[in-house]
Amino acid sequence: MYHGRRVPGFPQHPHRGFETVTVTRQGFIDHADSMGARARYGQGDVQWMTAGKGVVHAEMFPLLNTDQPNPAELFQIWLNLPAKNKMVAPHFTMFWSQAVPQVAHRDENGRFSTLTVVAGAYGQAKPPAPPPDSWASAAEAELAIWTLRMDDGARFTLPAAKAGVNRMIYLFAGDGLGVGEVKLPGRHGARLQGDAEVTLVAKGAVELLMLQGRPIGEPVVSYGPFVMNTTAQIQQAFRDYQTTQFGGWPWPEDGPVHGHDAARFAVHADGKEERP
Repeated sequence: MYHGRRVPGFPQHPHRGFETVTVTRQGFIDHADSMGARARYGQGDVQWMTAGKGVVHAEMFPLLNTDQPNPAELFQIWLNLPAKNKMVAPHFTMFWSQAVPQVAHRDENGRFSTLTVVAGAYGQAKPPAPPPDSWASAAEAELAIWTLRMDDGARFTLPAAKAGVNRMIYLFAGDGLGVGEVKLPGRHGARLQGDAEVTLVAKGAVELLMLQGRPIGEPVVSYGPFVMNTTAQIQQAFRDYQTTQFGGWPWPEDGPVHGHDAARFAVHADGKEERP
């Protein structure tokens, strides 16, 4: 799904009504948006962007290596906003890799698992706070985004959440995973009972993604880059974008890249700069 002509990636495109949580694993992403913000992040960093009432952004994969491949691997999770927050002002937050907790677990047989906690606490491991308008910031949401790497034969027990919470896992690396009494093949997902703990057993070295949260409980209507509550709101989003371009595109290129320096950084709309 690469669309860049000169550099692979996703040149400028709009969003409204939800959030993107971009969890990087390797490579870099160059971000630019209609607020005038820009960033280069990757290799374990997380960008949490609230589209709110409307933002245009580009996500490009800079070709920093000229004599070897430039692999990029990431998850981008779309997280719905409650109706009351769908039209909030857009912004983004960076979780630099060193601020994202990793928990090492050794089972009774001495085999290790490593849990990366992007959202939702695990014991004493608490990641940075999500944006205040996010569904993840509501205590009752019990929202969690975790990745788990397990050695061959390792056992790890996912703790129970409360009743009414949805929980899914996706085995994205490795050949198989024991999920209670069920064997999950590689590249498959499973819906779990949220209010019951479950023991996972790795069949070879594996990695998985876990997503958890309580349903918002509102109608969802999505089309392309917009996620709203009604068809009329989707139609309005298209009209608003066609009329205003959600503030316009301040960059000379549709897919800006930020030079050949691999240093990670973020410059926010107010000019504030941060580096890991």
